[in-house]
Amino acid sequence: MGHDILTVQEAGNAGLGIPDEEVLAFAVSNQRAVLTLNRGDFIRLHRSQPNHAGIIICTQDNNWERQATRINEAISTEEILTGKLIRVNRPPQ
Repeated sequence: MGHDILTVQEAGNAGLGIPDEEVLAFAVSNQRAVLTLNRGDFIRLHRSQPNHAGIIICTQDNNWERQATRINEAISTEEILTGKLIRVNRPPQ
């Protein structure tokens, strides 16, 4: 889909129990948006720290291809993600 993605694993931070605030700070310092399933904590962070490159929150969907398509559709409609909270929800069953 053509997006520049850096996973927590690729950044060397997987399984380290890094606080959400530090995840967001890392993203901000690298001018990257955050994509997460941790909706509650990142909604709170968005409200308290609105100067970020974007936060995309998703509901869990085991159909990864369908989820990737929904994420792509959600962010493709945005000119810029900076400071935005984008919600991507699983469709009703």
